[in-house]
Amino acid sequence: MKFRRTLLGLAAVATALGMFSSGAMAQATYKTEYKMSLVLGPPTPWGQAGKIWADLVKERTQGRINIKLYPGVSLIQGDQTREFSALRQGVIDMAVGSTINWSPQVKQLNLFSMPFLMPDYAAIDALTQGEVGQEIFKTLDKAGVVPLAWGENGFREITNSKRPIKSPADVKGMKIRVVGSPIYSDMFTALGANPTQMSWADAQPALASGAVDGQENPLFLFTVLKMHTVGQKFVTTWGYVADPLVFVVNKEIWASWTPADQAIVRQAAIDAGKEEIVIARKGLVEADKPVLKDIAGMGVTVTSLTPEEREAFVKATRPVYEKWKPTVGADLVARAEKAIAARKK
Repeated sequence: MKFRRTLLGLAAVATALGMFSSGAMAQATYKTEYKMSLVLGPPTPWGQAGKIWADLVKERTQGRINIKLYPGVSLIQGDQTREFSALRQGVIDMAVGSTINWSPQVKQLNLFSMPFLMPDYAAIDALTQGEVGQEIFKTLDKAGVVPLAWGENGFREITNSKRPIKSPADVKGMKIRVVGSPIYSDMFTALGANPTQMSWADAQPALASGAVDGQENPLFLFTVLKMHTVGQKFVTTWGYVADPLVFVVNKEIWASWTPADQAIVRQAAIDAGKEEIVIARKGLVEADKPVLKDIAGMGVTVTSLTPEEREAFVKATRPVYEKWKPTVGADLVARAEKAIAARKK
């Protein structure tokens, strides 16, 4: 009996040691630092999204998961279009990324670039926080990353150095810098403009010299980058597309964490996304829109389209909408339209 108890005791010790070793090995697989890619850093809402997420994860995991921010997509030499591929390949551990930048690899993300699909913030929420958003997350997962939460870069508004824009005729002939996604070139061509794809590093001197007349971006960039100093004297709020952000993790990195830490990272992303969306919309959802007042105070002419004026742009870009529907997925577009129509009910 004594011999049997000794064997059982040794077995228990061995089991305990084995469990300890497994736990130690699991802990050893954690990196001392994880690399998060961002296009913009703090103090922009986009940069804040990454910082809030990283801070929450470090605090809630008691330092087990330590994240360093790499703004300016510096991990891939500033090439925004390579970010999603780099995530899948493990060059990047995690990211808060743009649906626009990732749309070349995941065609369904072009949904948010369909011209004039989302007329207001409630429409964005109807997509990202509903079944459409869940479906897109499934698509991203199949594409090779782990999506966790939504954030927001905001509605993209148009600025220029020539004149107030109130109709498609006002855009005709203008040289407009656009992001490197074909749907944007199609939209501005449909409006009679001359779209030019270029990096932001090239765009700023081009705007300052007058080689390019205008550009489109969320309004927080107008104030952060002081665009009125590079000739942008006219701003039109037309809300033609919006750019949600997505919090994601590389699949191998995700699998290396314990289920408990996975849950912590996911909830931290959700909490950071909610907080960042409030930051991104600040000054734009209030009735008096203080952000527009601040821009006007820079000596800039700010124009907001009436519903009738906006409808003229909707009609002018409708052929582009129909052209891109099969690429995005006709069923996905139809479900998005239905979700937006139901948002006010």
